[in-house]
Amino acid sequence: MSTILLCGVDLFFRGKLEALLPEHHFITVDHTDTPELVIADISRIDAQEVADTYPDVPILGYTNHTDTSGLRAAHAAGFDQVLAKSAFVERVGEIVAELLPS
Repeated sequence: MSTILLCGVDLFFRGKLEALLPEHHFITVDHTDTPELVIADISRIDAQEVADTYPDVPILGYTNHTDTSGLRAAHAAGFDQVLAKSAFVERVGEIVAELLPS
C-alpha cells in the first residue's frame, strides 16, 4: 500500500480515485505522513508551489483538456506526468504503477 497525497482534489473525485485505486492510502496536505506520490488537480493549485514543496516525490497532475495554461504550468514546474482529466481517469492505474517506487 502506497501513500498518495491529493492536492486540490475535490471530494467527488477523491471518491472516484479511491474506487479506481483501492490498494492505496490517500491523504491531504494536513496529514503528517510522507507521500510516495502526489496527485494534483492543476486547475485548483499553484503548480510551482506543489513542485517546490515536494521536490523528491513524483507528481501526477490533471486538469480539463481546455486548460492549456494549467497544463503548460505543470509541465514547466516539472510534474512527472500531466494529463487531461479524461485521459487521467482512463490510465490512472498504469500511470500510478509507473510513478511509484517499486
